[in-house]
Formats: sequence, C-alpha cells, structure tokens
Amino acid sequence: MATLKVLIVDDEVIIRNGLSTVINWADNGFTVLTPAASAEEALQRIPVEMPEIIFTDIRMTGLSGLDMAHEVKQQYPEIEIIVISGYDEFSYAQQAMREGVSDYLLKTSRPGEIIEAAVQARERLIQRRLSQAKGKAQELVVSRGFLRRLLASGAPPDGQAEAELWERYPQLRLETNGSVLQIWMLSVHTLHQEEEERFALGELHSLIGTAMAEGLHGAWLEWNGSLLLLVRTEPNSGWGRVDSALRKMESAHDCRITAASGRPVSSVRELPVALSTAVEASSYEWLLHSERHIRYEDIEERKGIRTVCSVEEETELSSLLRAGQSADLRAWVTDLLGRIQSQGQATPGSVQAYLHSLIISAQRWLIRAATSIGYASPVKVEETYDIRELTKTPEKVLVDSLELIMKQYRDMVSTTSPVQRAISFIHEHLGQSLSLQQVAKHVHMNPNYFSEMFKKETGQNYIEFVTQAKLRKAMHLLRETPAKISEIANEIGYEDIKYFNRLFKKWTGQTPSEYRANPEFCPSMD
Repeated sequence: MATLKVLIVDDEVIIRNGLSTVINWADNGFTVLTPAASAEEALQRIPVEMPEIIFTDIRMTGLSGLDMAHEVKQQYPEIEIIVISGYDEFSYAQQAMREGVSDYLLKTSRPGEIIEAAVQARERLIQRRLSQAKGKAQELVVSRGFLRRLLASGAPPDGQAEAELWERYPQLRLETNGSVLQIWMLSVHTLHQEEEERFALGELHSLIGTAMAEGLHGAWLEWNGSLLLLVRTEPNSGWGRVDSALRKMESAHDCRITAASGRPVSSVRELPVALSTAVEASSYEWLLHSERHIRYEDIEERKGIRTVCSVEEETELSSLLRAGQSADLRAWVTDLLGRIQSQGQATPGSVQAYLHSLIISAQRWLIRAATSIGYASPVKVEETYDIRELTKTPEKVLVDSLELIMKQYRDMVSTTSPVQRAISFIHEHLGQSLSLQQVAKHVHMNPNYFSEMFKKETGQNYIEFVTQAKLRKAMHLLRETPAKISEIANEIGYEDIKYFNRLFKKWTGQTPSEYRANPEFCPSMD
C-alpha cells in the first residue's frame, strides 16, 4: 500500500506543529498534510486532500473535534479518526467512540505511542480494503456467472431474470429515451512477444474488459476465446464511444483489437439475437482482415461462395502435391486465400466447406496415387486439424494438411519401383499423349530398358497399358457422369471422336453409347 496521508487538527499552533514535526512520520510510511487550525478548515479540505487518518483535538474554537468526527464519518466512513486530547475523562472517550473515533490518546502520549496508534489505524484500513475488494471480486464472479448463464441459455430472459439483470447491472437498465443494448465481441492480439510473456490472454482480457466496462458503463465476459462486452448506448452512436475506448486499450497494452458488433436490441428479451449476431459478425475476422470494426448489418446479406472445389482446381492441386515443392504449394495457398477474401459474397460457412473439400480432394488423390503405383501398405489419411479452424487460421490449416499429404506421397514413391512411379505418372496424365520416352525420362531410365522392365512388371507393352488405362477412365466417366461422349474422348486425349468410337468398341465390344446404356453387359478388358 502507498504511504497514507495524515491530517492533524488542533487550534493550538504549538500542538499541531509539534505533532507534525517532532514525530518521524515518513520513516513509518505516512505523509503529513499541512495541519488544520480548526474543525471548519479540516471539513473544507477533506474532500480535496482526502486524508486516510485524522488526529484531532476535542475542544477547539468553533466546532469540536467530536462534531467534526460525526460529520466526517457520515460522509467518509472509511477515514480513521484518532482523538488526541488533553482531557483524560471517560465520558469524552465514550462519546468519541459513539462518533466513530477509532482511538483515544492523551497529548502527553510519547511519539512512539502516537505512531503505534497510526500503524494500528493503517492495519484496520488495509484489512477493511482487502475485505471490501474480496467481497467486490466475489460479487463480480457471481454476477458474471449469472450473465453467462443468461446468455448461454439462448432463451429470452423471463421477468425474474430481467429483474436480476437490472439489480446486478443497473448501468445497463434501458431508459425511455430510445437507448438500446448491444453486444460486442473483441478479438485481442498482442503485438510483441514480451507482452505475451507478461500477460496470459486471460489476464489481458481481464484488464481490458474491466477498463472497457467501467468506461462504457457496461459488463464483460470471456466468451470462447474472445472478450464479450455488453453495453447500453444510444441508437447509431455506439461505435464512436467504443472505438475511442478501444484505441486507448491498444495504446496502453500494445495490442491490436478487432471489434465485431451485433444487432442493437431494445428489449432484454432480444439478448439472444444480440449475442448470435455479434458471434456471427466476429466469425468474419479472417475474411475481413483489414477491418477494425465488423458490423452485423454489413455482412448479414452475404450469400456465400461455392462449397466444392472444381475439377480444374483438383488437377492443379494434385500436380503441386506430386511435384513435392513446399514453396510452390504455399504460394498457391496464399493466392487462393487472397482470391477468397476478395469475394464480396464469401461467408465463413461457405469458405469452411470449400476449403474442406480441397483437403478431402487431396486425401482422395493420395489414395488413388497409392493404388496406381501398387503401394502395398494401406494409406492412412490423417485428420490433424479442427475444421472450425479453417475460418480462423485457414493458411496454417491448409499448408499443414497439404504438406503432410505431400510428404506421405513422397514417402510412398520412395519405396516403390520406377515402373510403379511411371504408372502413377501415366494415370495423372491420361489426357495427354505421353510417349514411352517421356515417361522413361520422368523416372530417369533408359527408354529401351524401361520398356523391358515395364512389360516384365505389368505383363503388357507400354501402348497396350496406356490404351487400356485411358479406356477404363472413359468407362468410368460414361457410367458416373452425364458428359458428352466427345467431351469424354477429349478428357482422355482423343480429339478424333470416330477413332475413339472404333477403339472403344475394339477393346470392349460395345460402342460408347451402348456401354452407357448397358454398362453391366460389357466384358472385362483384363
């Protein structure tokens, strides 16, 4: 505790000067104010100088010390008052105690006795303040618990809950001047490592929440990692007050705060709406990364983006995964996320679904790649992320997940033969006219030796294998998609539709149209 201020009140100049100068107040943790020559002077100075301990005489010109003690205790009951009198009379001591005086000393008391009385008064003050602080802290915990239950229920408060809300938070009571309640979700990010070490996030939330609630006459809670602020404000005037308070907090704690505001409500029964809209607005923090204030009214009409990645995106992603260059993959992810953020209709839900479809596509590619190269061990697809993080830290989730798949593919390929790797390469490029020389070069083998090894491991020559692989893909597309036959032919690298039809019938015994109509009657090509 800081040094306590002591005020000496006595109409005898020798006494008041003696008490203030003879006793070593400073070494004992006290600061002596300029002594007062009367009770009237003391009463005028107390509201300004706010002493914690008063030493006063009883009999003085004008008001007595006991009269002064009566007035002081009525207005400032926390002040400790000690009578130091020249009269050793029990009746005076009794009256002094009735007026709230803590101690009664004689002017003949030694300096040590006077200091001891001051020290005892300080201990009483400390204990009283600690008790008050503890009681206040307990009351705040109880009140926050009530507010949390009220909001978490999701149901409109009934009359009893509304009455308790006003009792615990009278500063939120709605007036008849059109005031409204509004919930703000504050996302706090420290800017420097030193600040993170000084404060755990919970401590920082407590500091900022307490200061904001006091400054805005509101209430605060920690809510799912964010800071929830409930304030009463005038319609259309809330952001200015909140913004000013936020800038002060940012400066004081060296942090960055993003604020999301829900829909203002004019009734306590609409608090669930205020909360759900504030939470929804706060979910746009990554999408609207450059905004310091996200208003629900500005995002409520958004329709969302497509939730499934395209075939072209799947092909592009599989090429990156197969190439195994982390830097290229990271650049692709950064560019993709930048394009998503620029779309004015993007919503967190649609972004989450779309990004999840990308990861699922990569996982399926890994399984297909394992099958195409004859990988013996079962492929374990690992889920290393919480899907909700896709709208909070999408770059980290995507890069971590896709790099893991890239590593799994690299490890698979390293344990397979050159022919198996060549087969995987062929399946990935069925839409191109790959020559035997191109594929041999891909697996770093002499074309002639590669041709011999290929026939030995697959039982087919290169042309037969590639043709069957293309036609198997065509059969799959004919069964599973409504694509035109000409489109399917182009998909597997045949621009001449007539040639494709003849080739398909030669190998399957049916034309593409006949196969699409009756795929179950097609003989196997094996």
